[in-house]
Amino acid sequence: MIKIYKYGEVSNDEIFARDNIASNVEGVVTGIIADVIENGDKALYAYAKKFDKADLTSLEVTPEEIEEAVASVSPEFLDILREAAVNIRAFHEKQVRNSFIISEKDGVVVGQKVTPIEKVGLYVPGGTAAYPSTVLMDAIPAKIAGCSEIVMVTPPSASGKVNPVILAAAKVAGVTRIFKMGGAQAIAALAYGTESVPRVDKIVGPGNAYVAEAKKQVFGRVSIDMIAGPSEILVVADATCNPKFVAADLLSQAEHDRMASAVLVTDTYELAEAVSAELERQIPLLPRAEIARASIDNNGKIIVAEGNLMLAIDIANEIAPEHLELSMDNPFDYLDKVKHAGSIFMGKYCPEALGDYFAGPNHTLPTSGTARFSSPLSVDDFVKKSQFTYYTRDALSKVADKVAYFAEREGLSAHARSATVRFEGDAE
Repeated sequence: MIKIYKYGEVSNDEIFARDNIASNVEGVVTGIIADVIENGDKALYAYAKKFDKADLTSLEVTPEEIEEAVASVSPEFLDILREAAVNIRAFHEKQVRNSFIISEKDGVVVGQKVTPIEKVGLYVPGGTAAYPSTVLMDAIPAKIAGCSEIVMVTPPSASGKVNPVILAAAKVAGVTRIFKMGGAQAIAALAYGTESVPRVDKIVGPGNAYVAEAKKQVFGRVSIDMIAGPSEILVVADATCNPKFVAADLLSQAEHDRMASAVLVTDTYELAEAVSAELERQIPLLPRAEIARASIDNNGKIIVAEGNLMLAIDIANEIAPEHLELSMDNPFDYLDKVKHAGSIFMGKYCPEALGDYFAGPNHTLPTSGTARFSSPLSVDDFVKKSQFTYYTRDALSKVADKVAYFAEREGLSAHARSATVRFEGDAE
């Protein structure tokens, strides 16, 4: 059963505790990466056999396989995928940054040039569930940014096939190439390249502990989006909320995995008790009841800020959740008070699942409190920025002594002379 805490009656350490049990995977991942660097495709085939039980004859998904997969998906679901893609594209197109030039001073031009990252790798999880939504969320911003090569990796089934809905989503989103591989070995292949797999410049997408550790270890060789932890939801709900809705929203994340975190912060103890009862009623009805039960019992909590909805918002800011629901009639009154959250869902009829699949904002989000300093995946993740500076001789002559003085204050005389040498010998 979910734990209920009255804010102020127990220590903040207990209220804000996160169960961040680290998996002992570092050494295993280091070995896998080294194996892929040394043995390339041979290692990837061996890991497909070991972890996926798949005897592959080719790592790359063929165009024929993609077309076969698309044909096998129901027209209704294809239409929903396309509509979701339209929404995601419309939202992310607003994020596009333009280059700029400043030339307000005579003889001086400075600016910033925005350039797409050429090759990006998208990791799409397999295992207990297939996530075509992740394909759309990762690939569409990359496409909008102008990335020339979008390489997707995802684990195959024991038959050597990729889930058809994953391939259908890749087709809709405009993925360039797709490879049948998962886990740390897929991250290693993207970071270092093999005979078949191209080396990319950035890797994005969620995964299990082995994937997260592999992304951490290859960072620097390539860029990454973030180190994603278990899924999180925090619902701020007032006394007018329907406990059935709130419980359902908490379970939408609890069913992800046993380490997922579902938290309710409310201003009334009556709602806390009603939601707790609803959770007990709804959990047994779920196909993934065992996972949801473990998540709720181990990581779930209800925090009661009696009669003080602003305190509830402050508590939410302290937790800095991946997903934040403001479940109340006037959510826009509180939006400016929210400082730390990955994605915010406004009102009583905006379940977090809207963001997972359909509304348009991205669902690849900062977890484990990192919303205090990081942001959802966006078009910005798929571009890089270069600065440029131009000075004429006359413009430099006006500031060369200032540059030199600044450099000398830092003890860097060669820096100083590089500014003044161009005017040595000039007439007094």
